Amino acid sequence: MAKRLPNLHTWQWRGYAANHRNSTNLALHLLAVPLFILAALLLLDGVWSFSLTSIAVGVIGLIAALGLQGHGHRLERQPPEPFANRKDAVSRLLMEQFVTFPRFLLSGAWWRAWKERHRH
Repeated sequence: MAKRLPNLHTWQWRGYAANHRNSTNLALHLLAVPLFILAALLLLDGVWSFSLTSIAVGVIGLIAALGLQGHGHRLERQPPEPFANRKDAVSRLLMEQFVTFPRFLLSGAWWRAWKERHRH
């Protein structure tokens, strides 16, 4: 991917479509990102309400969502840039789940990638 920009959102968006072309990866993201968001909310609710069940289910959901997306990314011809360290991983993952993928979906870029999936 191109040189990392100081603005994570701009940098991630610039290469996002190139890393999301495989039909299986597109479908997995369509399922896994909402799962991640719901699991994160459940985890936070569990922390605030001291519910070990909510915390456990939230953690399991986060792990499942990231596992599904990781599998999808391994199918791409152009995989995403590896994480530099733990801080990079956390910031990039949170940005993708809560900002970049929803923007990709709502902007119509997901649909364009889906329609072009056989051309790559």
